[in-house]
Amino acid sequence: MTNRLAIITILSLAAAVTGCTGDSRNLAASARSQGSSDTASGSAATCPPLETRDPNAANQRPAFPGQTRACGVKSNVAYQVVVLTKNLEHPWAVEPLPDGNLLVTEKPGRMRVVSAAGKLGQPIAGVPKVDARGQGGLLDVALSPGFDSDRTIFWSYSEPRQGGNATSVARGVLSPDHQRLDQVKVIFRAKPIYDGDKHYGSRLFFDREGMLYVTLGERSDKPMRAQAQRLDSHMGKILRITPDGAAPKDNPFVGQANALPEIWSLGHRNIQAAGFDPEWQLWDVEHGTNGGDELNRVGKGMNYGWPLVAYGEEYAGTAISGAVTAREGYEQPVYYWDPVIAPSGMQFYTGDAFPGWKGSLFVGALREMRLVRLELKDNKVTGEEHLLAERRQRVRDVRQGPDGALYLVTDQENGELWKVVPRR
Repeated sequence: MTNRLAIITILSLAAAVTGCTGDSRNLAASARSQGSSDTASGSAATCPPLETRDPNAANQRPAFPGQTRACGVKSNVAYQVVVLTKNLEHPWAVEPLPDGNLLVTEKPGRMRVVSAAGKLGQPIAGVPKVDARGQGGLLDVALSPGFDSDRTIFWSYSEPRQGGNATSVARGVLSPDHQRLDQVKVIFRAKPIYDGDKHYGSRLFFDREGMLYVTLGERSDKPMRAQAQRLDSHMGKILRITPDGAAPKDNPFVGQANALPEIWSLGHRNIQAAGFDPEWQLWDVEHGTNGGDELNRVGKGMNYGWPLVAYGEEYAGTAISGAVTAREGYEQPVYYWDPVIAPSGMQFYTGDAFPGWKGSLFVGALREMRLVRLELKDNKVTGEEHLLAERRQRVRDVRQGPDGALYLVTDQENGELWKVVPRR
């Protein structure tokens, strides 16, 4: 036993200094399973994983090495957190503006500009009414690719409709004084309508062709889950539309009978984190059930399985009815968390302010109240680091600014806007 503990100690020190590549065991803590082979992947552990708690779904095994419980790594990057404001009510998104100010949405239905110095602006006029029950409200916001000249912004929200609600996307022109939105138009309304208060998605982002991507949840309730697999429903999908809300002709299901042409990919549960890497590959990080949060490399027309293929278990501790962890014709997640982090917001870091973080994927964590940093190589997760856990706040969104700083908002009644900068 002494020799085995010594080996673990050496490996832990090595991981803290240099990082390492881990295997994909979905087992209990490494201290209890050290030295044992990975029965799922046939490989032995090469370093201790960051996650050492018991998994929710203890009998499940990953499909390939590195799919879960990556090595704990430390970047040893010196940073400090500047709290720009503490007076936001459940902020949902932050979008840096070219002039150094920051556009922020608040879930109850307000949009504001916070100055670079932290001065909180008045609510911007012109935002449509939102259904702010449960997880609903004013959600993401994104700048037009031509914002410098057209000052157009896009936002998603849970729109109240007859018989219930659903996610909608609107656009408008932000006035130079940040006081109002002009030429407001709803460009897209997801269907079907449902009288619920969960799993709206929704992140917005543009590709290099100027097409707008919209992520949508499947509305959570068990009767709605099957919508994620139906091509006549927008629920549980990633959509790709033009800035006017139309379906591009090269979308994968255009012209297919009983298929909505806006759909880009399907089989998603609830995506509140998504975007492109520096090579314009699309990724998402989506909420699973207990033990089922996952990172996906998203492809055109691909099916990510929910609710037929999933890791984890129901919140009540029972198996997910009808689900298996692998099924032919469905994509595997690149990575999954068991236990979960409850992800919201993500950013591939490309700035120069933190050279040690370049190439990292940052993900906000609601349940775990921290910022998660992932190291990737060849489209696989090779290391995981948790930051800002000592602040004990639900990280709802993370974005990189033009200055290379990271900007975060926290999902609290008195939510905060943080600026993460190098420590001098």
